[in-house]
Amino acid sequence: QVQLVESGGGLVQAGGSLRLSCAASGRTFSSYAVGWFRQAPGKEREFVAAIRWSSTLYADSVKGRFTISRDNAKNTVYLQMNSLKPEDTAVYYCAAAPRLTAWGEGYTYWGQGTQVTVSS
Repeated sequence: QVQLVESGGGLVQAGGSLRLSCAASGRTFSSYAVGWFRQAPGKEREFVAAIRWSSTLYADSVKGRFTISRDNAKNTVYLQMNSLKPEDTAVYYCAAAPRLTAWGEGYTYWGQGTQVTVSS
């Protein structure tokens, strides 16, 4: 069983930065892939980024702006978001999966989400 708690969301102006954190419980967390997804009002959930060991995946819309990293000693995964745009506004969720994938259905455990709002 893995429990995930996101933090770090907030309100930021366009061009600004935020760092999201996903804190996890569970002794086997380091072996899981962890992904970030987001959902804006009226839109479907979309993949943002994922990491497992040293391998990473990014959505095209965030490549070059977002960086995913993890600290297994702290059981935490981070999403550094730079050059934020109003279209990045969404609730951001972290999730854990046995394999690295951009497919949301492949993730077993989900956090409750944290709101990110980017003003123009």
